[in-house]
Amino acid sequence: MNTKLAKTTILRTAPFKFLLLAVALFFSYSSPALADENASDDFDIASELQALEASLPSAKEEDKEGIEGQISTLQYALDNGIPLSSGFTEDEDGAGDILAGYLGLSGGVGTEYEYGFDFYTTSTLWTCIAAALVFLMHLGFATLESGLCQKKNVVNVLFKNVFIISIGVVTYALIGFNTHYPLGDWSIVENWLSIGGPFNPPDGDFGGSDLSYGPGVDLCMTGYGDFIFQAMFAATGATIVSGAVAERVKLSSFMIFAVVFVALAYPIAGSWHWGGGWLASMDFKDFAGSTVVHAFGGFGALACVLVLGPRKGKYTENGIKPIPAHSFPLAAIGVFLLMFGWYGFNGGSVLSADPGNVSLVFTTTTIAAGAGALGAILASWLLLKKPDLSMGLNGILAGLVGITANADIVTIFDSILIGGIAGGLVVFSIIFLDKAKIDDPVGAISVHGVCGIWGTLACAIFGGSDFMVQLIGAVTVSVFAFVFAYVVFAALKATIGVRVSEEEEERGLDICEHGQESYTS
Repeated sequence: MNTKLAKTTILRTAPFKFLLLAVALFFSYSSPALADENASDDFDIASELQALEASLPSAKEEDKEGIEGQISTLQYALDNGIPLSSGFTEDEDGAGDILAGYLGLSGGVGTEYEYGFDFYTTSTLWTCIAAALVFLMHLGFATLESGLCQKKNVVNVLFKNVFIISIGVVTYALIGFNTHYPLGDWSIVENWLSIGGPFNPPDGDFGGSDLSYGPGVDLCMTGYGDFIFQAMFAATGATIVSGAVAERVKLSSFMIFAVVFVALAYPIAGSWHWGGGWLASMDFKDFAGSTVVHAFGGFGALACVLVLGPRKGKYTENGIKPIPAHSFPLAAIGVFLLMFGWYGFNGGSVLSADPGNVSLVFTTTTIAAGAGALGAILASWLLLKKPDLSMGLNGILAGLVGITANADIVTIFDSILIGGIAGGLVVFSIIFLDKAKIDDPVGAISVHGVCGIWGTLACAIFGGSDFMVQLIGAVTVSVFAFVFAYVVFAALKATIGVRVSEEEEERGLDICEHGQESYTS
């Protein structure tokens, strides 16, 4: 092999080798915790569990909650074969207990920790990997939206997506996270509204690795790990809107809207469920955000489209005039990037590296995506008399959105039905909206709005959740997003305008808004 060829081969294989190394490192973290030098190697989980259960009836009332938490943690370890190197150690205030062996710590709270390669570390690492996968979804959104639009608007589409993720993470740090998670401190309206300040996790080893985030299997990570994972979700609502208003929205107006929608509307709606608000108190089920993320973005998009109006020439006296996508290869790449990122979106929402739940979620997510594609292909073939690629691609996304609320509680067979029905729904919805002259270039309203509600209701149909609670939650969040977006967009329309001129729309937003072209030949 000559030198030039060798260098080329190394460059081409380096990313793949890096990926393999990252995967190897991840799984290496799943080895048992390094035992504390004072810990017993033969810690008997069953005996400790039996002793705690026996002590519960006679315990002081203020101690019962802590003992119940210890029982729950030990029971999970016993059921799942998780080895523990030691028992519970008292924290520095004497007010609670930490499962030292479970976290791989050498002492209680307030001491210098020696972190082992334990479940806590593995969970934090998995959460950060999941956050990176969700970040990759923004590339998928940008690529999909670019491909389905005309080539004269590609720079504009890409610019909006760059802005959305950038403003999303910054505003989430400044106000969003603590608005999203009031932690019981509802400063304005109890269980409904609290405006938080900047993200500032407790100090600790590894920065923000406060033990309030563990032990346990429901939320086991550092404070920073929790923040960065949730931050990747924050910008998604505005990204969904971006696709629906593409090719005719005024850039400055959209940027203002995106800031307000991401910084305020999304965290407020999310706090009702994930922040322990009124939906959480009703046992509303939305595992990874079919309603809180997707229906929220979808119905926000519907409001903006109604204010904005359709693209020039889309609806004529002679009927609907299709505006062809400029690059189906880009659109297909975007969908597959989104599906890849969805493993982090749903898998990371387990909020730990719990092997049973993560593997279940990966499986149901994959199957629902495939069923969604098949459902959309079948529906489009029957209704349009041809197998439509754009419908098939949106079918994959529809299945993913549909399974997002319930991926952790349904069976494989359920996921086939959920995904397949979502795939059919998205085709019917896109056709219906087109007939109603609601112009959505990428099908965002149908994929995220309609299928988001379907996925939320599927929690009741297939997962045993209360149907009325699911319906109330889905409708309330969707109506809130619609009204919020409509008011903001209408206010922008009345002041600075939200739409480019007909001449600018005809020439393309790349030249008129940016003075650049995506393709120079």
